[in-house]
Amino acid sequence: MVDIATRVWNHKWKIDPIVRSLIDTDFYKLLMCQSIFRNKPDTQVTFSLINRSKDVPLAELIDEGELREQLDHIRTLSLSRGESTWLRGNTFYGKRQMFRPDFMEWFENLRLPPYHLERKGDQYELTFEGKWHEVMLWEIPALAVLMELRGRAVLDKMEKFELQVLYARAMTRVWEKVEALRDVPDLTIADFGTRRRHSFLWQDWCVQAMSEGLGAKFTGTSNCKIAMKREMEAIGTNAHELPMVYAALAEDDAALFQAPYKVLEDWHDEHEGNLRIILPDTYGSQTFLDNAPDWLAGWTGIRIDSGDPATAAQQAIDWWKSRGEDPQKKRVIFSDGLDVAKIKELHQQFAGKTATSFGWGTLLTNDFRGLVPDDALAPFSLVCKAVSANGAPTVKLSDNPNKAMGPKDEIARYKRVFDLGDQTAQEVIV
Repeated sequence: MVDIATRVWNHKWKIDPIVRSLIDTDFYKLLMCQSIFRNKPDTQVTFSLINRSKDVPLAELIDEGELREQLDHIRTLSLSRGESTWLRGNTFYGKRQMFRPDFMEWFENLRLPPYHLERKGDQYELTFEGKWHEVMLWEIPALAVLMELRGRAVLDKMEKFELQVLYARAMTRVWEKVEALRDVPDLTIADFGTRRRHSFLWQDWCVQAMSEGLGAKFTGTSNCKIAMKREMEAIGTNAHELPMVYAALAEDDAALFQAPYKVLEDWHDEHEGNLRIILPDTYGSQTFLDNAPDWLAGWTGIRIDSGDPATAAQQAIDWWKSRGEDPQKKRVIFSDGLDVAKIKELHQQFAGKTATSFGWGTLLTNDFRGLVPDDALAPFSLVCKAVSANGAPTVKLSDNPNKAMGPKDEIARYKRVFDLGDQTAQEVIV
């Protein structure tokens, strides 16, 4: 097992880069990338960094030269032979050859496109422009780089024994969380913590701890590099990015209203079983469910990623019942701002009503809250989103208005088209 504190103390980025592989990313990104490669190969997009935590001055904490070094390093990466073999020949979600030969041939020759970086006050403007299926692969590594560089800025000021104690305390915290979940009956939980992790080495340690401590309750990791390294299941389906871009490409209000369903029509053609998971909240879950075609009710489950999770889960259960489906045979995946208490509460609340799963993210792989002065390692809310497609702005409404994004006039239009009424704001934890 890696001595993380010593590795940090002896740190040299060329030996220990923040992102070390094109598959040091989330599995859902590769699934979506293949879908986009197949269905929208000519779409041009812009992705942009969005720091929701304005009190974290990234440009003051992170040296621009070091940031550029890390981003430039990522542009040198390509698939290794072993990584290509794993993607081509492994079984994912019970399916062999999940990734098509034409997609793999393209991916094996890929280098990520250029980036634009500029300091604006105490924040960085970081954008990526180009073909959708190329640019999208910047999201996860860009976030991982910024999160880890912010952490390194704090760690660089610490001495060796102080680092040893810090990591001992953080490890104890993770293990106490694992112990608290051991006795939860029928628990199903996976690591979703790549994008806002403390570091690659720390995420890898957390995954090992979860695997040893929870056994079969731990179903895998979203991180493809770690899944390959640890011979675990790679976990993930799809994200808000798909409906956001499809909606931006819509030619009129009628096409806009149908865009979230068109996304899932394309997904339905490519995937089955446990990969048929609905993410309904991009433009309001209730409107989405009320107007969903009947064939969607036959899908395996729903992922909840905003708003009040218990309310959203009950909406899903009521919807399945209204469409003649048995909720006990469906799955609800919770993935927003989870920690032990919320996991246990939701699991108990919906026991016997539906199958529950949990995608545990930032508070698994980056919970250093209260462990250093001024809470300087506390996780914060950083995202990298598609902000335009073929020149049109993208919009996300969410079930939590605090997560909404897009130009004000377009947000108003989307609210009208999707008949989105009053919403209850929820604190954005991470």
